[in-house]
Amino acid sequence: MHSPLQNHLLAAIPPASLERLVSHLELVKMPLGQMLFEADTLIEHVFFPTTSIVSLLYVLENGTSAEIAIVGNEGIVGISLFMGGESTSSQAVVQSAGYGYRLDAAHLKEEFGRAGPFLRLLLRYTQALIAQMTQTAVCNRHHSIEQQFCRWLLLSLDRLPVDSIKMTQGLIANMLGVRTDKVGSATGELEKLKMIHYRNGRIDILDRKKLESHACECYVVVKNEYERLLEDIDSNVSTTNNGHTERRLNDQIVPEEQQFIPPSIR
Repeated sequence: MHSPLQNHLLAAIPPASLERLVSHLELVKMPLGQMLFEADTLIEHVFFPTTSIVSLLYVLENGTSAEIAIVGNEGIVGISLFMGGESTSSQAVVQSAGYGYRLDAAHLKEEFGRAGPFLRLLLRYTQALIAQMTQTAVCNRHHSIEQQFCRWLLLSLDRLPVDSIKMTQGLIANMLGVRTDKVGSATGELEKLKMIHYRNGRIDILDRKKLESHACECYVVVKNEYERLLEDIDSNVSTTNNGHTERRLNDQIVPEEQQFIPPSIR
């Protein structure tokens, strides 16, 4: 069962704002490699991933690229729309296949223009995203490929409901902006240390604690910044053992089936 409340930002906005937006949210399938928008093109929609992960990539003139941030169920893709830019210098590509909700530009801007809780929520999220971009730049400059790979794995895992990632070494190299053989070496080293198992484009995490200890401080910095800025979001949204979303409203737990969700997108 799909629900907009699987996205933490949508689950955190006040009921009145959600009611105005939810009938305009469109559930969309987001296959691996799908281009959500290209650099320097008008952005017509924003995306709220639920079970997918989107990579924000900067592509150079010679075709090489590097990932500057990832967005999953904690966020929104297309911040330029409400920041006033209308376009961005980066690409948005689906890194891990799944689903999400699409919202057209007009309805996003209308709700943002009310200058209420929705605006404040998106601005705090944007600050957290900028922190991730900044730390990624520092990490790519000063830390080893293995450390970068560990950071990337952990940030991706935080946005997925399972302890595995479907991703080829070639795609990972594209995300990190390094040669494929460098990723192959890093993968082999992590396998020797029994942190991961890689086969046929699938990475299974065997020991997350070891992976965290092997990563550089960048993962913790980004994670702590998200928690600091969006602490009240996480405290209002939780997931039950059967995978359903619960939301806390006025200090009362409201199960997913009792929350306002139009039948058309259940």
